[in-house]
Amino acid sequence: MNRVIVFLLAAFDALVTVAAGLVVVLAPATLLWVVEFGGLAPWDALWPTAATIWQLGHVVPQEITLPADYVATAGIDPAAAPFMLSLAPLAFAGFTAISAARSGRRASRSGAAFTGAIAGTVVFAAAAAGIALTGANAVASSNLTEAILFPALIFGIPAILGALVGEWQDADRGIIAALRERTEDLPEDWSLAPTVIARAGAIAVVGLIGVAALATAVVIFARGSQIVGLYEASNVDVLGAVVLTLGQLLYLPTLVVWALAFVAGPGVSLGAGSTVAASGTTTGVLPGVPLLGALPESTSPWLLLLALLPVGVGAFAGWVARSSYAADAERISARIATTLGIAVFAAGSAAILAVLASGSLGPGTLAQVGPEAGPVALAIGVEVGVGAGILLLSPRRRARDDGASASPPAALLEPSID
Repeated sequence: MNRVIVFLLAAFDALVTVAAGLVVVLAPATLLWVVEFGGLAPWDALWPTAATIWQLGHVVPQEITLPADYVATAGIDPAAAPFMLSLAPLAFAGFTAISAARSGRRASRSGAAFTGAIAGTVVFAAAAAGIALTGANAVASSNLTEAILFPALIFGIPAILGALVGEWQDADRGIIAALRERTEDLPEDWSLAPTVIARAGAIAVVGLIGVAALATAVVIFARGSQIVGLYEASNVDVLGAVVLTLGQLLYLPTLVVWALAFVAGPGVSLGAGSTVAASGTTTGVLPGVPLLGALPESTSPWLLLLALLPVGVGAFAGWVARSSYAADAERISARIATTLGIAVFAAGSAAILAVLASGSLGPGTLAQVGPEAGPVALAIGVEVGVGAGILLLSPRRRARDDGASASPPAALLEPSID
């Protein structure tokens, strides 16, 4: 396909991704504007709010400065009025990353992988710059460089990865194709290792997210009464409850990452001196957000057994990797490298997710909440590595080529002449 067409299609993908993220905010905000103000207030006043939420969803920190009259009316300590808000609702970043990866993959199929990935990233960065410049307001402000760079990275890195995967699988020329051909010239096990590590590592990451999502659903169901109680204490009407619920749904992927850190063992920090972990829980004063009612007030040491779930995920990834190698051509060195590769892949992904799911939720003790990337990455790497190693490094009996192992020697079956 012509590179100009690929460029235009990638740019269109980026613009659609930006528009979809903004619509998620503007649609309920417009409904609220119609119901509460009857369309009398200027609609363009919603734009700064939508721009701020979109930026926050793409991990752009927001410096919040509450109006002086509101601070006085609410009785808030003036020293706590300005604070940093950087805990991102990862639903935005997740949607952008998936859309970008698909765009990069399509560009690869069109024969201009990196042209499409770079074009989409540039257009997305330009859109982020426009949002930052037009959405500035007195309450929330952000650094212009971060407001452009962070969204561009959220789109650009998955787009390039999608293009790389497409080139590795399908391209018949270019740098990636040449590298793949060199890899294919290696001994059989080593030639398969990069593809096997990538596939099994991706399976491990998806499995970990699935385990964390299941744990999140169980906790929300088990602590439903506390969540409902916080809804009742918020004293909002039906429309306000709907808007509040939609806002919490945007943070649901963030809570899933927190659940992953809990299952793995390190747990989640909820500010200075507050931690939710399987080994023990200490919580302080938290905002009255209903979804935070899912956080347990106490834990049992038996919950440490949850760490076996990542081990099981690693075992499944190891089984997938082991089945990719021929039984008569296995080298222990390749299997060791594959085990380490899967563990590093899972640990690196967990570290990235932990960084994205942590930040500031308010002033004071809430200045840093979320999982710590280092401990989470170490725990996930060890647990997944152990599970993968059980399957990859265990001996496997090889079938004989002549099939004689299934029956006794023919001489023993011949009748005796005597």
